[in-house]
Amino acid sequence: MPRRLSVQTLAVLEVLAREPDTPRYGYELGKELGLKAGTLYPILIRLCERGFLEAFWEADPPAGRPARHLYRILGDGVRLVDEARRGFPATGRRALGGAW
Repeated sequence: MPRRLSVQTLAVLEVLAREPDTPRYGYELGKELGLKAGTLYPILIRLCERGFLEAFWEADPPAGRPARHLYRILGDGVRLVDEARRGFPATGRRALGGAW
């Protein structure tokens, strides 16, 4: 890991790594982690730009609702979570509402 990641960034990665094949949308992640949009979306954008997540539009939204932007962790993101787990003391992992 070139630089230490924030607790919030690690929490986002950890949640997505639990089910790496399941895409999640931002609002759902924000509610689960207790993160506001102004914190969450910059994290998601940076992780996508760095190749740890992929982002794409929902293919078949229900009638009457616009398509949502979905996020899924990639292999490099899973590896980053594994590296972070090895580098963080166990006491610091629960700092964000049990995301660890």
